[in-house]
Amino acid sequence: MLIEKVEGRTAVIGVIGLGYVGLPLAVEKAKAGFTVIGFDIQEQRVKMVNEGHNYIGDVVNEDLEQLAKSGKLQATTDFESLRECDVVAICVPTPLDVFKQPDLSYVIRSTEEIAKRLHNDMLVVLESTTYPGTTEDVMKPILEETGLVCGKDFYLAFSPERVDPGNLRFKTKNTPKIVGGYGDLSTKIAKSLYEKVLDASVFTVSSPKEAEMAKVLENTFRIVNIALINEMAIVSERMGINLWEVIDAAATKPFGFMPFYPGPGVGGHCIPIDPFYLTYIARKYDYHTRLIEAAGEINDAMPQYVVERLMKLLNLERKCLNGAKIIMLGIAYKGDIDDMRESPALKVLELLEGAKAEVTVIDPYVTAFKWKDGLRKTDPLQRDQLGEADAVVITTAHKNGVDYRTVCEEARLVFDTKNILKTLDVDRSRVFVL
Repeated sequence: MLIEKVEGRTAVIGVIGLGYVGLPLAVEKAKAGFTVIGFDIQEQRVKMVNEGHNYIGDVVNEDLEQLAKSGKLQATTDFESLRECDVVAICVPTPLDVFKQPDLSYVIRSTEEIAKRLHNDMLVVLESTTYPGTTEDVMKPILEETGLVCGKDFYLAFSPERVDPGNLRFKTKNTPKIVGGYGDLSTKIAKSLYEKVLDASVFTVSSPKEAEMAKVLENTFRIVNIALINEMAIVSERMGINLWEVIDAAATKPFGFMPFYPGPGVGGHCIPIDPFYLTYIARKYDYHTRLIEAAGEINDAMPQYVVERLMKLLNLERKCLNGAKIIMLGIAYKGDIDDMRESPALKVLELLEGAKAEVTVIDPYVTAFKWKDGLRKTDPLQRDQLGEADAVVITTAHKNGVDYRTVCEEARLVFDTKNILKTLDVDRSRVFVL
């Protein structure tokens, strides 16, 4: 039985998608003693994994190098190797299209590739975030087209990824897991697997739908509260109130309050995307998730608000945004990482250049990024450049790699949308916060 292979760590595990979720998961499974085969359509990724060269910040370079050398972790673009696998985890992107509709094409294609090689006693686990019902209503029918019966001949479960890029405390290894399987045996096998891999609790729910909804709830909670604090920032600025001081004061209450902080928008693969999977599927049940949609509108409007605030600050200096020299500090969506997925700084850049500002992008973690039809390089931080700029806009809260003392000494005007300067011993006489 598969459960015996899992318990004895002799099961061969496949991981489809070797990105921010898949590669750390593949590494942890291999470190736990399982033989792991990684699958990816990007040949460069496959080549780097097989050579032991790391490209994901949350993976320890030495771990990947050692596992690749030992053969415990191998990568391939050939899905025929799925036939060798006892367990397959799907860790592929689940983006939204331009209309904020779910794009499940990567999940569906991965499931179809598995179905071609599905065999008795195989466990398939979806880790990609999606709307409740995907595992049972989309994946299960594709897999059962083989004639094999889910819960009897093969097993199926959903276990949401909870990756937080750059988090120094919680990584894949020590973040608690949720598992919801189709039937008790699917849940039992999936739970046993993750217990062998993780140094964290594994919680079970009654079906894949509960597990899918749990992940959506986690990020819906965040998008709504971020929207609330962003709206409070707009109102507080008009009222002449220091919201950052207000948040600190409210946070002294030991119950009933959790601090969230405003910013130029929301980024990453989860918060700007996951809640809209629920918005999409809720319409099937004749319900419109008004709060989620309103939260999305508020957060999506924050880059525009940042540009409007900057325009007002420049006006006070008798400067026009058109033709102004602007330095943007940060293009990544989050501090001290190079991840640019859904970064609101990209929208700020687009709006600034749309207003004919001359923008220089500085980010110690990003040397170049895709921009329009080409590749745009970032600049190093230079003292003379700061002095020549009309304004510096801090759009990413990098704690390392940026000499904020020099920024505050040389810049004529600093607009800190992340309040990163609050805790630093710098001259803040020309600093304005969101």
